[in-house]
Amino acid sequence: MNYVDGFVIAVPTAQKEVYLRHASTAAEVFKDVGALELVECWGDDVPEGKVTSFPMAVQRKDDETVVFSWITWPSKAVRDDGMKKFMADPRIQQMKEMPFDGQRMIFGGFQVILEKK
Repeated sequence: MNYVDGFVIAVPTAQKEVYLRHASTAAEVFKDVGALELVECWGDDVPEGKVTSFPMAVQRKDDETVVFSWITWPSKAVRDDGMKKFMADPRIQQMKEMPFDGQRMIFGGFQVILEKK
């Protein structure tokens, strides 16, 4: 089964186009280093919670939108190697600041245990 990296971030709503350009460049690099797919989702129905929620998890501010994304890899080994190559890629090295607060990003790697298509 595949391996998935998942991410949840808060992006300034006014910076949507800047974020999309940033994500498009990153997606191109991820594909070049072995990723099968990269999906970016701009939140439009992301409710506030009382105990937990996406907005609470990323400490979303009033002028921000929650973004949920994932990268699918053929295996964890390809992902581990791909991440090293991604970080060393000149296209990533040349990027200026991220268009979001990386300290509030939630991320993790996941083994796929069930997939229905």
